[in-house]
Amino acid sequence: MVEFYSPGKLLITAEYFVLSGAKAFALPTQQGQSMRVTPIEEGVIRWKSHTDTEDVWMDLMLSLDNFECISSRNTALPLIQKLQDILKCVRTMEPKFCSTGFEVSTALDFDRNWGLGSSSTFIHNIAQWASVNPYELLDLTFGGSGYDVAVAHAKSALFFTRNQYAPLVEPIRFDPPFKDQLCFVYLNQKQDSQKEVAAFYKGRNPSPKEIDQISKISVAITKTMTLDAFNELLVAHEKLVGLLLEQTPIKELLFSDFEGEIKSLGAWGGDFILATGNSSIHYFKEKGYATILPYADIVSIQ
Repeated sequence: MVEFYSPGKLLITAEYFVLSGAKAFALPTQQGQSMRVTPIEEGVIRWKSHTDTEDVWMDLMLSLDNFECISSRNTALPLIQKLQDILKCVRTMEPKFCSTGFEVSTALDFDRNWGLGSSSTFIHNIAQWASVNPYELLDLTFGGSGYDVAVAHAKSALFFTRNQYAPLVEPIRFDPPFKDQLCFVYLNQKQDSQKEVAAFYKGRNPSPKEIDQISKISVAITKTMTLDAFNELLVAHEKLVGLLLEQTPIKELLFSDFEGEIKSLGAWGGDFILATGNSSIHYFKEKGYATILPYADIVSIQ
C-alpha cells in the first residue's frame, strides 16, 4: 500500500492574470486530499472517494484494459466519465499505468464546494502515483495555470509563474504580523474554474504593463509589515482585475459598508474572499455567511 497527500490552495494574487504569465502568490491550506492505493489480486480497479464528512461520493469498479465501468453505486455518470478520462490520459503518458489490480481510496479534508482544490489535489496525487508530470496531466484534463498543482507539490507559500509544463515555482515564507486580522469567507457558491478560464480567454488580453503591475503587487504583498500597506495593495489589485474583467470589485458590489478591505480569490463571484480587520467575523455573520475561517484555521503555517 502507498499513500499520497496534497494540500489545498488559496490564490491570493494574480487571478486571471496568472494565465497570461503574471507572477502569482498562493498559500497552501491545512486541509487537503489524501489517496491510498493498495494492490489487489483481482484484475480490476476498485475506487471509492470520500467527502470531508466521510460520505462516499464515488464508488465504482473499472476494468484494467480501457477503464470501462463494470459497476457503480451512487455515482453520477459525469463523475465516472471524468475519472475515466483522467485515467486514460495518465495511461497515454505512462503506458504501464494500472497494468495490475488496485483498490483506491481518496478522502477530502474540506467541503467539495469550497473551491480549495478538489481537482488539483486529485490530479497531483494521481500524478505522484503514476510518476507523470502533474502540470501536463492537469492541462490534458482540467486545464488552468497550474499554480494549484504547484502548491500541492511544494506544500508551502510560493510565487508561481506559468511556463507550460515547467513553471517557475519559488517557495517563500509568509508570516505577516497582522495575520490575526485576516480571515477567509465562503460566499455560499462555487465557481466553475474551467468555465471561468474559458471565458477569460474569450475576453481582452491583459497588456504587458498590467501583467507587470500585478506581478509587482504579488511580490510587494508578501513583504508588507503593516495592515494598512497590505490593504492598499489589495485595493490596487482589485482595481486592476476589475478593469480587465469589466466587473465591479466585490466590496463595492456587496459589502460597501465594511470597514476593512475585501479581495476576491480565484474566479470572481464565488468561492472564498479575503477580508481584513478586527470586525470581519462579526460583520459577515451578521450578513448571513456561515463559513468564516480565521487565517490560523485554514492557512498552513510554515
